[in-house]
Amino acid sequence: MVHASTGPDGGTPLRRTPRQARSRARLALLLEAAERILVGEGVEALTTTRVAAEAKVSVGSLYQYLPDRDAIIDSLASGYFARLEDVMDDLVRTAAPEQGKGKEQRQGEEQGRWDDPVGLLVDTFARVYRTEHGFRALWFGSGLTERTRAADREHKRRMADGVRRVLLALGVARDDAALARACHAAILAADALAQEAFRRTPEGDAELLDEAKAMLRSYLTQVVARYAPR
Repeated sequence: MVHASTGPDGGTPLRRTPRQARSRARLALLLEAAERILVGEGVEALTTTRVAAEAKVSVGSLYQYLPDRDAIIDSLASGYFARLEDVMDDLVRTAAPEQGKGKEQRQGEEQGRWDDPVGLLVDTFARVYRTEHGFRALWFGSGLTERTRAADREHKRRMADGVRRVLLALGVARDDAALARACHAAILAADALAQEAFRRTPEGDAELLDEAKAMLRSYLTQVVARYAPR
C-alpha cells in the first residue's frame, strides 16, 4: 500500500495528517490512484483533478490532504523512501547476531548468510526496484519537486547509515565519522548505477548491475581494511 511519511525536517507534504483509520484509508486510496496514473501516464498527468477522478472522489475531498500536484509527488516519494528504508532496516536486523547463541555459532551462521554482502544488498534492492513501478516512473520523469529532491538527499544519508549498521553488525568495521562518509559515498555510487541499470530496462540491466557489484566490492573491501575493528 502506498503511504506518506514525514519529510526530512520532521514535517509532512500533506495539508493535514490523517489521524483516524477512516481518514488514513481515504488518503491511501488517493495515493494509490495517483500511483496508477503515474505508472500508466507519467508524472505530467498527476493533476489534482485527474487524481480525484481516478479515485472517484471530489476534488474538495482530495484538497483536504493534497492541496496541489507538488504535494502528490512529495507524498508518493515519501512512501517509496519509507519502503526502501524498511528493506534496509530488515537487512540490518538480519546481519545482527541473534541473542542467546554462542559467539562461534553466530559467526558461522552469519558467514554463510553474508558471504557476499555487496551482492546481497544489490540483489535485494534490485528486487524492490523491479516491483516499485511508481518509484521508477517518478524518478525517471521530469517533475520532481525541490522538496522531493531534498528528501532524497536525506533518504540517501539514511540508506548510507543502514550500510554502516550492516558493517558494524557483521563486526567488520569500527564506528567513526570516516566510516559514515565512506558508506555515504558507496550509496551515492550504487544509486547512480542502479538508476542507469533500470533506465535501460525495467528488469535492470544485469551486466551493469554486475559491474556495480564488482566496483562496490572493491571499494568496500578497502573501506573494511581501513576501518577494521582494533
